[in-house]
Amino acid sequence: MYFQRKIGKPDAFGVYLHVPFCASTCDFCSFYQKLPKRKDLELYLEGIIQEIKTIKVKKHVDTIFWGGGTPGLLSIKNLELLGYQLIKSFLSYPSEWTIEMTPSTVNPKKVKALLDMGVTRISMGVQSFQPETLKELGRAHKSKQIYKAYEILRSQGCKNINLDLIFAIPGQSMNSWELDLIEAKKLEPEHISTYCLTFEEDTPLYLKLSQGKVQIDFERELAFYKKTWEFLNQNEYMQYEISNFSRIGFECEHNLNTWAMSNWLGLGPSACSQYMDKRFSNPISIDAWHKKVFEKKIKKENFVILTDKIKAIDSLIFGLRMNAGIDLQELSQRFPKIYFGNLNSYWRACERAKLLKYYKERISLTNSGRLLADRIGADLLEIF
Repeated sequence: MYFQRKIGKPDAFGVYLHVPFCASTCDFCSFYQKLPKRKDLELYLEGIIQEIKTIKVKKHVDTIFWGGGTPGLLSIKNLELLGYQLIKSFLSYPSEWTIEMTPSTVNPKKVKALLDMGVTRISMGVQSFQPETLKELGRAHKSKQIYKAYEILRSQGCKNINLDLIFAIPGQSMNSWELDLIEAKKLEPEHISTYCLTFEEDTPLYLKLSQGKVQIDFERELAFYKKTWEFLNQNEYMQYEISNFSRIGFECEHNLNTWAMSNWLGLGPSACSQYMDKRFSNPISIDAWHKKVFEKKIKKENFVILTDKIKAIDSLIFGLRMNAGIDLQELSQRFPKIYFGNLNSYWRACERAKLLKYYKERISLTNSGRLLADRIGADLLEIF
């Protein structure tokens, strides 16, 4: 039954700010990142302040999300420099402001400065509580740092914490994963994100895969998904998207709005934007991005005009990842020129296969359907 309180708003406006620095590179990570060397840090700070100043959008901002990389690596002085400069560009403070941190970057003074600045939500990259699993992932922090960091977040008054966890790691047993879930539950965060390990090209983990040192086992991955969903739902963490669970009322607004095909601006090297029916990204390297920022008009890459057809199919695919599902009547009103009737036979076939269900005007995937969400998304693309 559909009971999610927060729904993504297609008319919302968000900002994503990318901080590309990491103290070390995890074996699984494919995001653009660099070691925080002085020259690169100076270029980044100079460039991001300039890019913020070029924002022409004088409007209310609903959400801000600082991701990376590791935003928490920046000093208090630099975090405040970026934060207060960013807020000057808009007519209001956001209702939700998230920053990603690793356990090793959490300290009392920095957390206090972030909360005083207006940050409302901190997402901590835990990944695992097990020492051997952290080692396999190439994570720099130790298990004891997780508990210390969490205690600091609470003691400084952070009331909205997310923990990121990863499963289906080579060598990880189901018992080890269940222990991770138990430890996460004991801390009682407001939100938990659980991600199946992916093998991205140009990562050490992908190299191990290509060399036959590790293998992908889809049946094993499905078992991890099922265990995760069962455990968290039984422990009062409501699943609202395939990989995301929260206490009721603590769903991530920024992500909800993004999945609803809202507008957001991406700042920093490699950051992507979706704004005014256009989708584009910044140059990937700090040097190339910095050079373009100081030109009269920054050159955008991967530029796409978002037609109603593109927005409609993306709304379907991302919407079905949500436990709330999609409302076809609402989508028809939003995209009146798009014909959704050609999907009727597909919906009926999925319903017969117990992959989806109807709740009033809303279509949502069953647990079996969510396990096949990528395949269903590919089917929808083909039909459209």
